[in-house]
Amino acid sequence: MGAASEAARADLPAARAELEDLVRIPSISADPERARDVAESADAVAALLEAAGLERVRQASVDGSPPCVIGEWLHAPDAPTILLYAHHDVQPAGYAERWSSDPFEPVERDGRLYGRGSADDKAGAVAHAAAVRAWLRTAGTLPCNVKVMVEGEEEIGSPRLAPFLAAYGEELAADVLLLADAGNWSVGMPGLTYSLRGVAGGTIRLRALTSPLHSGMAGGAVPDPVMALARVLTTLVDERGDPDFDDCWIDWVPPTPEERARLRDLAGDDEALKSAWGMLPGVELAGDDALTVFERLWLRPAVTVIGIDGHPIKGSSNQIVSEAAARISVRLANGQDPDRVNAALAAHVARRVPFGMECTYEPEERVPAWRCEPTGPAFDATERALREAFGVDPVYMGVGGTIPFVGPFAEAFGGIPALLLGPADPRSRIHGEDESLHLGDWAHLIDAETRLLAYL
Repeated sequence: MGAASEAARADLPAARAELEDLVRIPSISADPERARDVAESADAVAALLEAAGLERVRQASVDGSPPCVIGEWLHAPDAPTILLYAHHDVQPAGYAERWSSDPFEPVERDGRLYGRGSADDKAGAVAHAAAVRAWLRTAGTLPCNVKVMVEGEEEIGSPRLAPFLAAYGEELAADVLLLADAGNWSVGMPGLTYSLRGVAGGTIRLRALTSPLHSGMAGGAVPDPVMALARVLTTLVDERGDPDFDDCWIDWVPPTPEERARLRDLAGDDEALKSAWGMLPGVELAGDDALTVFERLWLRPAVTVIGIDGHPIKGSSNQIVSEAAARISVRLANGQDPDRVNAALAAHVARRVPFGMECTYEPEERVPAWRCEPTGPAFDATERALREAFGVDPVYMGVGGTIPFVGPFAEAFGGIPALLLGPADPRSRIHGEDESLHLGDWAHLIDAETRLLAYL
């Protein structure tokens, strides 16, 4: 194992160049106009896996889904099989002018690599290839069987996951699942994630007119759909920002006293978190301040308006627009059923539409929360690998985000252990402007994964 670990360290410049090449591809799965870029990204990942020494590297798709890249090495008959997961699609850049540099041109500053997808999750895909390559170049073999899956639609909620597993589940069967799509507790402090929030949500649309009207001629008599939408949106949360729509909490399972005690034992610095998130001076944290910030982030639901339509400020004029819409994301905690939450959200909105406006709610996301008990040989092996690579014990932690692949895949193969590691940290700003990867921690992650293949 020492030779493989050393080879992985020596190969870091090449791995970084591979990551930078991937970051330059704007593989935005949410944008149909970027379908060709997503395909180019899949091609690049396939070439990366082939060059690492994986066999039967191929691209897979169902029902027109963006391409997923699959590869394998299965020559250890008496060893377990691990599936290494990552995704090559990325979020839109958002406001490109708010980035410190081009979102799709990687730039290093102060030991961090900036660029969309640098931390979420192209670094995970390259880490898998680097660990496999280190073993095959030094030992000519892998200590366990390995399958790799690099998905192409994670950032849109993996909507075709069920048919994908039906079509390719047998090819992906494994004893252990490792996802490099989570993050670390802090720079230099590795994290091992055992819980994820789920997600529900959809689009609310209010319509009052067949076409816009002059706001001077009709204002005061004709209701404004944008103002009406704003009134509806304010009813979704309470004054602290916690979810407050009808029946939101009825199936939520609160954390146990033991879980809350574990959260209190984690060293937390709210001001450091606010700084890492780029919160402006004087802006307060949302949620019940009687609870730790970690409980609010990991174990309770949250509502966010992630998109809103009325009329862009640029080009706007004195008119009452005919309709307004908002896309709502509800992060779900333990026990919450996404279909029930979507139904509750739709009913809540319908009861509160002002002025009798036409109202529709189109559900778009439905993934339950996931959690496991982080015990057993696979977790022991992972803890050992992380400790040796980072030089400190890992923190068992939750993540407020959602990885749709985890629960269904683990369940499809009898509840296999799911190990969630990743290249991000609280300063990575994944999904935001100036997303970045801490290069030192990424090197430690590659080292940990290289060791983990042996310890499994």
